[in-house]
Amino acid sequence: MDPVNILLVDDQPAKLLSYEVILQGLGENLIKARSGREALEHLLRMEIAVILVDVCMPDQDGFELVAMIREHPRYQKTAIIFVSAVMMAEPDRLRGYEAGAVDYVSVPVVPELLRAKVKVFAELYRKTRQLERFNAQLEQRVADRTAELQASSSQLAALNEQLEYRIEERTREREEALAQLFEAQKLDTIGQLTGGVAHDFNNLLMAALSSLELLSKRLSDDERSRRLLNNAIQAAERGAALTQRLLAFSRRQELRPQAVDIIRVVTGMEDLLQRAMGPGIRFRSELPDDLAWVLVDANQLELALLNLVINARDAMPEGGTVTILAVPETVFQEAAKLKLELGNYIRIRVADTGCGMDEETLAKATEPFFTTKGTGKGTGLGLSMVQGLAAQSGGTLVLSSKLGEGTTIDLWLPVAGEIPAHSIVSENEAPVAEGRQVSRTILVVDDDALVSMGTAAMLEDLGHRVTEVSSGADALAALARNQSFDLVITDHAMPGMTGCELAAQIKNLYPSMPIILASGYVELPGGFELPDIPRLSKPFSQDQLVAALSRSFAPDGSPKNSNRQSHE
Repeated sequence: MDPVNILLVDDQPAKLLSYEVILQGLGENLIKARSGREALEHLLRMEIAVILVDVCMPDQDGFELVAMIREHPRYQKTAIIFVSAVMMAEPDRLRGYEAGAVDYVSVPVVPELLRAKVKVFAELYRKTRQLERFNAQLEQRVADRTAELQASSSQLAALNEQLEYRIEERTREREEALAQLFEAQKLDTIGQLTGGVAHDFNNLLMAALSSLELLSKRLSDDERSRRLLNNAIQAAERGAALTQRLLAFSRRQELRPQAVDIIRVVTGMEDLLQRAMGPGIRFRSELPDDLAWVLVDANQLELALLNLVINARDAMPEGGTVTILAVPETVFQEAAKLKLELGNYIRIRVADTGCGMDEETLAKATEPFFTTKGTGKGTGLGLSMVQGLAAQSGGTLVLSSKLGEGTTIDLWLPVAGEIPAHSIVSENEAPVAEGRQVSRTILVVDDDALVSMGTAAMLEDLGHRVTEVSSGADALAALARNQSFDLVITDHAMPGMTGCELAAQIKNLYPSMPIILASGYVELPGGFELPDIPRLSKPFSQDQLVAALSRSFAPDGSPKNSNRQSHE
């Protein structure tokens, strides 16, 4: 606990020394002044918590000094105690209180009484400063939604119970901040639960899809059996798409920009969007026949469009129309208002005929946690998430609205025309045949036996030889025993040693060993930079596995990015 400054003002050195002896046990900084002028100099140079002033001084009495101190804005509420060696009448005491004193101490001074009074006001000063500092940090901490804020908010609640009379003017702001904190904690808890469930569900889907895919190769041409199998595969693939959205919601999935066909995305979501709006709202899609692809994370874009449509629905409780359109735009010169770089963009518009927003609401619409839907009906994160996606993708979000006339939201995204062709996603892309032509010895590392079995079965179906282990330690032991492995495929989320940690150790011990990292999460944890390692998102198909194998080897069959290659 940091000491505070206590100013002792008296023209007699002996009395100053006696005050110092009495108060030194408090552990505070004691500053002495022998005149009013010297006291004012100290006050201008430093923060003072408590002031002891002698009433009778030759050049300037205590009343005049206190009146001058109270004129300074910084010391209008500082605790000032008068020390008087003479009996003071009630008018004199009233004059002192009017000048700004908060207490009197008579001479001869009772040490215990003086220490108690000074200690109370020093502690009050310290608590007041703590409260001011905490309130200044509260709004930023709420935005960060950290565990540190939870502890601090508990401290704030305790301080408010003790000092409620000093923070009446801030009660409303504190309650709003705490409400936002509780919403953030609720969202964080839901996000953690959702992310964990989605990750585990991905493992189950991985085992199911790999088995179904291999079964489809062995199934007879019976049309009914084939149709049932295809239905099962489609259901599992829809489950995989759902887990990707859940991971995006829980922010356990990083942005993966790729070339995306807006027309195909909106067309594929029409049924979902119509169900989200309900029967009382009309949905219109005004898209051109041909449109350049945009560079964006496809899953996040779908989630953004769904958020915008749900917002439009909530703005039309009596029904109305939601329109989605997309048009090409070109920024020829610096657009200060849009904050966009020069280039080609696609502007996606979501417009409604709802209640609209006034200027004040429109100005706050994209702020995190701001919502007009009432307690428990909205998180206030929808538009802020869409705006964040646009900014991270190199675009922007523009809102326009008038009260009673509806709302229009324009999402600007950059055209993907200049990205490498291999980054464009196409379901019809033929897998590279390298994995099917060359038989290799592969080590599969996964703590989930079902996933490991499915991965091994797909590899063996391709003609590879597979060894399965269930941990990073077992993998290192297997590599130490057998130097003939051509490649390692490892899960990331494993107890004891993660896939990233295993990959780092393998790269250190066997620099030329190709590694493929497979995980139910897409993002890598901080602290691991493994840019040369191909990654597979669970659940993956056999064709995706073949493509990953192909990316791990050069055309001549040697491992890519190996030490041997770098020296050739």
